[in-house]
Amino acid sequence: MKELLFSGVQPTNVPHIGNYIGALKQWAELQHKHRSLFCIVDLHAITVPQDPKKLRQNILDTAAVYLAVGLDPKRCAIYVQSEVPEHVELSWILGTIMKISELERMTQFKDKSKKRGENVGVGLFTYPALMAADILLYDTTLVPVGEDQMQHVELARTIARRFNSNFGDTFTVPQPLIQKVGARIMALDDPKVKMSKSGAPVSFISLTDEPDAILKKIMRAVTDSGKDVVYDTVKQPAISNLMTIYHHATGKNMKEIENEFTGKGYGDFKAALADAIIAMLAPIQTKLNEYKKDPTELGRILDAGRDAASKLAGEKMKIVRERVGLGRS
Repeated sequence: MKELLFSGVQPTNVPHIGNYIGALKQWAELQHKHRSLFCIVDLHAITVPQDPKKLRQNILDTAAVYLAVGLDPKRCAIYVQSEVPEHVELSWILGTIMKISELERMTQFKDKSKKRGENVGVGLFTYPALMAADILLYDTTLVPVGEDQMQHVELARTIARRFNSNFGDTFTVPQPLIQKVGARIMALDDPKVKMSKSGAPVSFISLTDEPDAILKKIMRAVTDSGKDVVYDTVKQPAISNLMTIYHHATGKNMKEIENEFTGKGYGDFKAALADAIIAMLAPIQTKLNEYKKDPTELGRILDAGRDAASKLAGEKMKIVRERVGLGRS
């Protein structure tokens, strides 16, 4: 079977550099090596309350981001999750063979349910079933994923094996694909917390931030005691996080970065980091503005992606329904 890569992000606010380094930048490179599907996972987004009008605009904006970072619709399919209803259908079927204990162990559910208490929705609990469906629906072989999402991919692998055991060989068991450096970019104000769009504005750099805002955020970023620019994720997690960003913005490895700033302080490093981020984002921001001005072209690309994904999804669900015994013969 040919390799197929699948991934997606939620259309909630503008992606930040953590999203770019941990996922989007990697996607743009991987599309040249594998058949690829890149989904805008709007169904996952509504596990928390969303403003409908804003959500629809965010979907288009996310499509523009995909294109701006280098995804090529001639090489991959870009589409909206909810426009391929087989995602939900397969999610229900997979949910029937998932165990409550498996869902209760999911870190994302445990963390978010603690914060929301009685306000937590069932969707957050069953989120892994939909994520498994997203992956298995297309016989995905590779899933580029951050360390924090590994648990979801492992559950998808478990469910694929369980379904195959119960109903016959149906799904490909996917493999996670984690990049060695930058799979998890941490918040600028707390190196113990992953960078998040829901964090404080000073904790992340949005792909649309202006140069002045980027400089201010980087200069205010938390650092470790001392002043040496040395990569050590245990003893110097804050500066190591900033060095990881610098590595992705410049292409320099950690030893080269350490040598570049030998004898210099954090101030010099931060100034250089801000310049590197500004240079990295400039072409993306230019393209993003261009795509946002052409919603008709965005619609055309999403329509084509939807049709390509629907063809694959329809073929797979025909097999799944037959194996499970749904409908009439």
